[in-house]
Amino acid sequence: MTPRFDAIGLVVSDMAASVAFYRRLGFTFPQGSESDPHAEAELPGGLRLLLDTEETVRSFHADWRPPTGGSRAGLALRCADPGEVDTVYEELVAAGCHGELKPWDAFWGQRYATVHDPDGNGVDLFAPLGPTE
Repeated sequence: MTPRFDAIGLVVSDMAASVAFYRRLGFTFPQGSESDPHAEAELPGGLRLLLDTEETVRSFHADWRPPTGGSRAGLALRCADPGEVDTVYEELVAAGCHGELKPWDAFWGQRYATVHDPDGNGVDLFAPLGPTE
């Protein structure tokens, strides 16, 4: 038996805010997800992004508490080109999201930026600076 990577799960404080944030990034959640205790968006390749409210997690793990001192998970989203990194970053910040790192040309050859989702998880936006193979 070999387990197969199937999903990325995040615990969220405010489902409506989290669904709205990830929808802005192109994740497709079913209508009504913003008021559900659990929401799923299918990703290219068959992976899923799972969102569960804190209350949902506590319903089966009574001692669960949010981490303190910063997030321990992050997502990285590849943009079509360096200009899209800037555009998406600016759109998210204009919508009230926290911009952690403004877009910059990273020494490893990518246009790179980081925003935070409503729970403070880092979401990296990146695109290769030069042509890709």
